[in-house]
Amino acid sequence: MKQNGAEKLCIVRTYVKVSTVFDTTGFMMPLSITWRDGRVFKIDSIRDFRPASAIISGHSGDCYTIVIRGEEKHLFFERIGEFFPSRFGRWYVESYENVHCN
Repeated sequence: MKQNGAEKLCIVRTYVKVSTVFDTTGFMMPLSITWRDGRVFKIDSIRDFRPASAIISGHSGDCYTIVIRGEEKHLFFERIGEFFPSRFGRWYVESYENVHCN
């Protein structure tokens, strides 16, 4: 791992399109994820849900532990603040990549 502005392993957020339904209690349930290149991944099950604030951006949010093709993954929902009344929030996944980060 290199330091001082060189490439190193960093957590990178990738914002994704998520098909979602709300049940009668108002619980938001993600059904599938559409990746940037158009690939669609059906969510087989939701194993866990918990509040998870994004400290870096200062937004509150949620973390869903989901299963896709037998593998457990984390899917995050970042709530947008009051400044955008027509936007409720957006979904993202995190991955580790060798990139230039601080």
